[in-house]
Amino acid sequence: MFFDITIMDIIDVVLVALLLYYFYRVMKESGSLNVFLGILVFIFSWVFVSKLLQMRLLGSIFDQLMSVGTLALVIIFHDEIRNFFRNLGSHRQLRFLSRFFSRKNDEAEKPDIMPIVLACNNMAQQKVGALIVVKRNDSLDDIITTGEKINADISQRLIEAVFFKNAPLHDGAMVVKDGRIVAAQCILPVSHNLNIPKKLGLRHRSAIGITENCDAIAIVVSEETGAISAAVNGKLMQNLDARKLEQILTKDDN
Repeated sequence: MFFDITIMDIIDVVLVALLLYYFYRVMKESGSLNVFLGILVFIFSWVFVSKLLQMRLLGSIFDQLMSVGTLALVIIFHDEIRNFFRNLGSHRQLRFLSRFFSRKNDEAEKPDIMPIVLACNNMAQQKVGALIVVKRNDSLDDIITTGEKINADISQRLIEAVFFKNAPLHDGAMVVKDGRIVAAQCILPVSHNLNIPKKLGLRHRSAIGITENCDAIAIVVSEETGAISAAVNGKLMQNLDARKLEQILTKDDN
């Protein structure tokens, strides 16, 4: 009967709705919203034909398309699926699990970020383009392997030397991890968010792209305007001064 609805049925519907909403947000940010809506239309048509109308022949065709289509979607959208689970695991509500298992020393001294702030401020005045990624909790090993290993203490002069115009390593991103500059000329994923203003260049899109996939902070110094920007959780904060940049870098991400 219609009224034989249990609490578990209601919870089931709510969970499915939340999952669909999360998929909707992920696909919208990646520019694949039309694909997501097409998949939803196909699924609803399959349920309507097979379960409600109970049309056997057409239903069997839909069943075959569902089995083959699922495999095709996994192959076509493997990057989006990987990012979906990565984003799911990087949510703040779940980060305490990684800290619990990693058993890191929470009382260790935080690295001095002032050389980064001073270097960005100096490069901004000289309109030297730069892209710096500061690791927080999520791993950046897949990004680090794309660049040149440095493994040096954080130094204002070293940062400025790396991004000096026509320097061998000035293209790409510098990665800062555990108080050290670990790599430069790293390749970052570029965001495909359609809401990003077209005036922003590749550095800004890369900064947004890496922070969509992990909890790192990405700092950009514009070569055209000298403006300092910082991306956190896929959101870009622009026209920062040295004090605001320091606040962003020292802010606890818990």
